[in-house]
Amino acid sequence: MLNKPEPSTDKKEAVVIKKYANRRLYNTETSTYVTLEDLATMVRSDRDFVVYDAKTGDDLTHSVLTQIIVEQENRQGGQTLLPVPFLRQLIRFYDDSIGRMVPGYLQFSLENLAKEQEKFREQFANAFANPASAFELYQETARKNMAMFEQALSMWSPFTGLPTGGTSPGQSGGSGGKQDPDEIGELKAQLANMQQKIEKLSQDRE
Repeated sequence: MLNKPEPSTDKKEAVVIKKYANRRLYNTETSTYVTLEDLATMVRSDRDFVVYDAKTGDDLTHSVLTQIIVEQENRQGGQTLLPVPFLRQLIRFYDDSIGRMVPGYLQFSLENLAKEQEKFREQFANAFANPASAFELYQETARKNMAMFEQALSMWSPFTGLPTGGTSPGQSGGSGGKQDPDEIGELKAQLANMQQKIEKLSQDRE
């Protein structure tokens, strides 16, 4: 379940965590060694951190957050958030041309889920009495996310870095500043394919 962060006017700086060769993690703010579970607790309490290699200074934040997810998913008797079909599809996207769009789509979807979490809590509180209604809410949210994501992409070109139909600086028009129609068509086809896969997964669960 998502935690609703407390409103705050002063956003604290991210805590610096140092990772040593023996894999131990050191919290420089509290001057104590911490575990992955401690870092997971910090995330739940909306306390940001960054992880650096104590020797090289390399940023290890992404890999450590991934380790936290793996540990949470493997907890015996704990809740898992990543279903097997999702994991399989995610792996397939690594070698797919649409893979570069997946991080943005997932972040976009989760941000919208976080904004609507209170409404979801109310809906899922009655899920046992009316499970069909709860699942319909999930499907509707997925459709809305896809629609908003498509709209955002239609307004901004990932190929040229310019709004659709825009021109480059110093140009008053012409083909130099416009998107290639073939590229736009391919992108729309990929988005439609993703939406079909999401809807198929939803239908399979009915």
